[in-house]
Amino acid sequence: MINRITLGLLLAAALSACATPPAIDGSQLPATPSSYKNPPVATLADGSWTLAAPADAASRGDWWLAYQDSTLNRLIDSALQHNTDLAVAAARLQQARAALGEADAERMPQLDLTAGSARGTQAGAGPSGTSLLNSSNTTPVKLTSLGASFSYEIDLAGRLSGASRAAALDAEASAALLQGSQLLISSQVAQAYFRLQFLDQQRKLLQETVQSYAHSEQLTQQRYQAGEESGLALARIAADSQATRAQAIALDRQRAEAENALALLLGQPASGFQLAEADFRSALPQIPAGVPAAMLARRPDVAAAQRKLLAAQTRVGVAQAAWFPDLTLTSAGGYASSQLRDIFRWSARAWSVEGLLSLPLFDGGRRQALLGSARADMELAMADYRHSILQSLGEVEDSLSDIRLLQQEESAQQLAVQNATQASAMAASRYRNGQTGQLELLDAERSELTIRRQALSIRQDRYLASISLIRALGGSWN
Repeated sequence: MINRITLGLLLAAALSACATPPAIDGSQLPATPSSYKNPPVATLADGSWTLAAPADAASRGDWWLAYQDSTLNRLIDSALQHNTDLAVAAARLQQARAALGEADAERMPQLDLTAGSARGTQAGAGPSGTSLLNSSNTTPVKLTSLGASFSYEIDLAGRLSGASRAAALDAEASAALLQGSQLLISSQVAQAYFRLQFLDQQRKLLQETVQSYAHSEQLTQQRYQAGEESGLALARIAADSQATRAQAIALDRQRAEAENALALLLGQPASGFQLAEADFRSALPQIPAGVPAAMLARRPDVAAAQRKLLAAQTRVGVAQAAWFPDLTLTSAGGYASSQLRDIFRWSARAWSVEGLLSLPLFDGGRRQALLGSARADMELAMADYRHSILQSLGEVEDSLSDIRLLQQEESAQQLAVQNATQASAMAASRYRNGQTGQLELLDAERSELTIRRQALSIRQDRYLASISLIRALGGSWN
C-alpha cells in the first residue's frame, strides 16, 4: 500500500513539472531604433526590446529643482502630500500588497483551535458513556469538546507558488503605477504653474497696451478738438482700446480657471486657494547633448506593463496546474467528553491523520475555459506592453522635436518683436509730428501686441515641452 502511495506521489510530481507557462515571444515587441530622430542624439541598443529588469525604482531626483523656482518647489511638495489621485493610487498599492499576503498565506500550514459544546441524542454517548448503537436510549446528553486541527497543502503542481509570484508582480506593478502617478501629478502641477505665470505676463502686456491706447486716445481727442483729426480716427482708437480691455478680462477669466485647476491638483478647495501674481524668474533647464534610451526603463508605465505581462504569464501556469493532482495533509486531535470534569482524561482523547490526493476528472470544460482566459490575458498584457514601449519612444521624440523647433521659433520671434517694437516707435513718432495718420499707428501697435503675445506663447511652450520630456523619460536626466 505504501509503495502505491509513493508511486502516486512521484507520478504527480512528474506531471506537475509540465505545468510551466508559455515563453514570452520577443518577436512581438517593436524593433529598437538605432537613435532618436531629433537631437540631442543618443544611440539606442541594437536589436529588439527585451524583458530587461525595469529601473523604475531608480532615483529620479527632484527634477523640478532644475527650474530654480521656490514657489514651484513648494507647490509640488504640497501636491505629493495631498493630491487625491495619489491617495487612490496608494490605496490600490495597499490592496495589491494585501492580496500578496493572502496568496502567501495559502502556502503556509493552517492550524486551528476548536472548542464546542452540544446537547442531544447521539449514538454512543449515553449518560454513563455506554453506547447507544444497540440501545433505544434517547436521553439527551451534553458533549463537550476541545481540540486542534492542522492542514497543509503540498504544492505539487506549483499552483500556490505561481499564484504568490503573480500577486507579487501585481504589487510591484501597483507600486510602479504609484510612481507614475507621482510623476504625472508633479508634472501637471508644474505645467499649471507655468501657464499661470505666462497668463500673468500676457495680462501685464495687455495692461501696458491699454495704458498706451489711453494715451493715444487722449492725444487723438486733443487733435480732434483742434480739427487735426477726424471723428473716424477717434472712434477707431476707442474701439481698439475697448477691445484690448476685453482681451484683458478674458485673460482674467482664464487665470481664475487655471488657478482653480491648480488647487485641485494640490488637493485644496478652490475657494480657499490663491496664487499671487509675481515676477517670472523660473530658469529653463538645458537638455544635455545626449539623452540615453536606457532612461526609458525608469518609466513607471513601462515597468508596470512589463510586470503585468509577467504576472499574466505566471497565471497561465497556475491555470495549467489545475489539471494536476492536489495533495492535502490534515490532522486533528483533542478531547471530547459528556462530563466537563472528565474532558482532560486520557480516555477522552481523540485524534486523526489524513492524506487526501485529489484529481479532477470532469468539470464540464471549466479548467479549459480558465486556461483559455489566462492565455488571452497574457496576449492582452503583451499588447499593452508593446503599446507602452511605442508610446514611450513616441513621447520622447515629440518632446525632443518640440524643444528643438521651439527654440528656433523663439529666436525668429524675438527678431520679429524687435522689428515690431521699432516700427511701433517710428509710427508713434511720425504720428506725433503729423507725418502720418492714426491708421498707420494703430496698425503698428496691433502688430506689436500680436507679435509680443505670440512670443510669450512660444516661451511658455518651451517650458511645457521641457516638462513633457522629463515625464517621457520617467524623470530628470541628471
